[in-house]
Amino acid sequence: MPLAELRSPASSGSSLSLRPSFLDLRGLRRASALGLVAVSAMVGASTAAFAQAAPAPAHANKPVPDSKASGDAPDDPGPLATDISSDLKPKAIQAVIKKVADWQVKVAEPTFNRLWTYAAMYDGLLAASDATGDPTFRNAVEKYSEEEQWLLIDNRFPHADDEAMGKSYMYLYLRDPKAQRKPVRMANTNEVMDRLVARPDDPAKLVWWWCDALYMAPPVLAQLYKATGDRKYLDYMDKEWWQTSAKLYSPTDHLYFRDERYLTQKQANGKSLYWSRGNGWVLGGLVKVLEIMPKNYPSRPKYIAQFKEMAEAVKNIQGEDGLWRSGLLDPGAYELPEVSGSAFFTYAIAYGINEHILDRKTYLPVVEKSWKGMLQHVYADGRLGSIQPVDAQPGKFKPSSSHVYGVGGFLMAGYQMNRLAGGK
Repeated sequence: MPLAELRSPASSGSSLSLRPSFLDLRGLRRASALGLVAVSAMVGASTAAFAQAAPAPAHANKPVPDSKASGDAPDDPGPLATDISSDLKPKAIQAVIKKVADWQVKVAEPTFNRLWTYAAMYDGLLAASDATGDPTFRNAVEKYSEEEQWLLIDNRFPHADDEAMGKSYMYLYLRDPKAQRKPVRMANTNEVMDRLVARPDDPAKLVWWWCDALYMAPPVLAQLYKATGDRKYLDYMDKEWWQTSAKLYSPTDHLYFRDERYLTQKQANGKSLYWSRGNGWVLGGLVKVLEIMPKNYPSRPKYIAQFKEMAEAVKNIQGEDGLWRSGLLDPGAYELPEVSGSAFFTYAIAYGINEHILDRKTYLPVVEKSWKGMLQHVYADGRLGSIQPVDAQPGKFKPSSSHVYGVGGFLMAGYQMNRLAGGK
């Protein structure tokens, strides 16, 4: 069963207090290294038994930490920040990006790992360096990628969450000057995704059966297309995207159900249950695909149409504070706004304005309001709060709740807001 935000429909979204007992993954790596001989023997046996499949390196199959170890919610997070501004000017936006990114690297670097939770944070850290010109955040991701030998988690193929780290690897590969590109940066990601593309579809089971997957895997396939020029990656992505959309996208509400379990579930007010972060994942995935997909790709107009539909649906349910609740169509049932979903909505809508996909006059007030709203949840030390913990449905949490994937979305939103304000 998937690790990514998989919860039964009855599970709660209660907040977690994890920082005091955050996993010591550095120690985990050292412990894993002591067992390399035994692991190598096991891998050898597996190779003989499964000659048709290239075995993943032992390093790729180290014990995987719990995805819930992604943040915490202290009772006393300290005061909110008073030294930041919501002005839509590059200097003000970059100062906020740097404040939040500095805090996140400081608290999370000791527990960096390859889970989807952290993969989304790395996307944000790379965007933070692009926005601010400060290489610190990109260097942290590159350093960790080198430590992990540029390997994906590969012990439950073809799970999309385990492919999410490929976005950072491919970004760092593609950003190398052409003459100096290091093939190792994309080699394992390329191998895993080649296996995915060659894998026969199972008519009884979508490969991307939960909407979050559309952020995790499709952008990696798009990046591989960019790196290789081989359209097989886009074509596979295109086929699977629309199979998932046919199952989970509502053509009337223009939002995604998280997975099939939620197709008939209702909120307390009787409206369909659409999860904020799940729809944020989809809009974020659309951005990352559209950034790369050629203008003349046959089905690109379908992606643009879905992007516009979702952006309009999100705009129409924006809260008075500029943010969105974790249950999109029953905001009154949730005391706090949910910043991770709000961050991905802001990221996508600002991108749409920047790329002239969305009308600036219509949508600029939306992101101005959402950016200002998110800044109300930045603490004095740089913590970004009001982020729902790992889950698969709307839930409750504390104002101080901060999790790495929400910070990643916020930093990507900051990158697009910086562009919108005239920054680089």
